Amino acid sequence: MKAEKAVINWLEFENEARSRGYSAICGVDEAGRGPLAGPVCAAAVILPEGRIVEGVNDSKKLSEKKREALFDVIKSEAIACSIAFATVEEIEELNILNATMLAMKRAVEGLSVKADYAMIDGNRLPPLSIDSEYIIKGDARSASIACASILAKVSRDRLLLRYAEEYPRYGFDKHKGYGTKAHIEAIREYGACPYHRPSFLKKILAP
Repeated sequence: MKAEKAVINWLEFENEARSRGYSAICGVDEAGRGPLAGPVCAAAVILPEGRIVEGVNDSKKLSEKKREALFDVIKSEAIACSIAFATVEEIEELNILNATMLAMKRAVEGLSVKADYAMIDGNRLPPLSIDSEYIIKGDARSASIACASILAKVSRDRLLLRYAEEYPRYGFDKHKGYGTKAHIEAIREYGACPYHRPSFLKKILAP
């Protein structure tokens, strides 16, 4: 007899925070730490109490078409949501980790409804003025973080599609800035464009 697949309690962390008196609980996630080009994007989402948006999952487990379809649904069903970026210049100045923390901080602070608690995907906390906790693999364990992961991923992907129109030779529409073989070959052939992260290209462009 096959073991039953574990059922994820998508509201476990939200409910636990509510039991401690918090009411405006946001999930926070990022997209774009690993690519060779483009900003890092973060999103924060506050869902209504007890709400799980149908079809939501870790953005990495969803097709591009499904993420796009859920984007507007999440924005319409959330009490508040916010999307923020840290630029290539900020990544170069601060390093990718600190730039990611900055984008997350901006996303939380950009919410139209002030959050009183933040749940952060990963193993580090950005410098916030509200109580918070990090949740490892939170995008696969929390409804709020999963929604944030979709908003961040879709927002960044859409930006890279615009980059593809401006610099078609790099194929940003296909790899969204990640270091695929075709992308690396294009960088070596044409050099970097203004959207590339210089510190990420040192080995690629080394003589």
